[in-house]
Amino acid sequence: MQPNYKKHLEFGPPPRLHLPSLSLTNTNSPICTNLPGNLPCIALHCTALHCTDREKKKMMLHALLLLLPSLLLHLHITSVAAAPPSELRPGFYSESCPEAESTIRDVIKKAMIREPRSGASVMRLQFHDCFVNGCDGSVLLDDTPAMLGEKLALSNINSLRSFEVIDEAKEALERICPQTVSCADLVIIAARDAVALSGGPDWEVKLGRKDSLTASQQDSDNIMPSPRANASYLIDLFHRFNLSVKDLVALSGSHSIGEGRCFSIVFRLYNQSGSGKPDPEMDPSYREKLDKLCPITGDQNVTGDLDATPTIFDNQYFKDLVLRRGFLNSDQTLHTFKSTREWVVKFSEEQDEFFDAFVEGMLKLGDLQSGRPGEIRTNCRVVNGQPPHGHAHHHPMDLLLAY
Repeated sequence: MQPNYKKHLEFGPPPRLHLPSLSLTNTNSPICTNLPGNLPCIALHCTALHCTDREKKKMMLHALLLLLPSLLLHLHITSVAAAPPSELRPGFYSESCPEAESTIRDVIKKAMIREPRSGASVMRLQFHDCFVNGCDGSVLLDDTPAMLGEKLALSNINSLRSFEVIDEAKEALERICPQTVSCADLVIIAARDAVALSGGPDWEVKLGRKDSLTASQQDSDNIMPSPRANASYLIDLFHRFNLSVKDLVALSGSHSIGEGRCFSIVFRLYNQSGSGKPDPEMDPSYREKLDKLCPITGDQNVTGDLDATPTIFDNQYFKDLVLRRGFLNSDQTLHTFKSTREWVVKFSEEQDEFFDAFVEGMLKLGDLQSGRPGEIRTNCRVVNGQPPHGHAHHHPMDLLLAY
């Protein structure tokens, strides 16, 4: 979902300054240069042939008032992306909890044996956590009467799952090293383990994060992309977090494992871009297969495989994109868009190249921090000192489906 700038404009109208005419536009005038992201551009026009100095000052003040909400949102994202890693390093728990990483991997392995799909679900938690105010475990917090968290955000509701696996790992950690390993680090370790246990690369993770003291549904809604997003929007979003086009394509390869809901693709099958027709970029035989899986009047919670090898982390995802058999619109658009296509093709041909790029992207993603105060939670669902809302292993959010 694209950032909703309109939500940030509820300051009331700027002061009435009797200004010369002023408008929002896409112009190449000097005031429009070097604006970050997709911020609206201000074009200033004087009703007379020349502006007085007083008029110029008033116009600039009004322009700044109009730009301020969008600038604040941009600075919020930039502050997360630019925050230097705070004491993150490999082996952070080598002395305080030497069995931490092996304990987590054992829990993830058992969970994947019970339900192979849980590997993909656990891995996704890192993306949804780190993109929203950095990697701080905020995505794990349950809502409270005083806080609307991220679990019911548009990109997460009926989507994120396997929170009970994180609960199980945290409980195991608390038994051997009470209040030592953060939930934020647990998510990073578990995501790595899910990839490795699915046949993908294994790597050393940097640790030492603190857990957030709050979470924000609105922040998640304003930042997390939709499955309908196109490559152009995704490139811009990743750029705000100092992630390159290569990072975007490699990290999208996380869809090498897992499933997606019919809800996320019915528009591709029956009304792409409001045309009343299917996506022309989809392979016809693949579309017929999805038509049967996801009829227009069918159950939109039915799931389909994200690639042809949904339990094996490999480069089949990229091979499928080249064959125009991508499940999500946000996947297939990576092949149709020129600047991302070269990486899709390269990764489809060279699995080792994909694995190396994926690890690099995951490490960069894991470095995102907000710099806000934090703690080491004893229960990943609640801030310390608050009572848990129901039994962790029977929380209704655990029943949600993927994508």
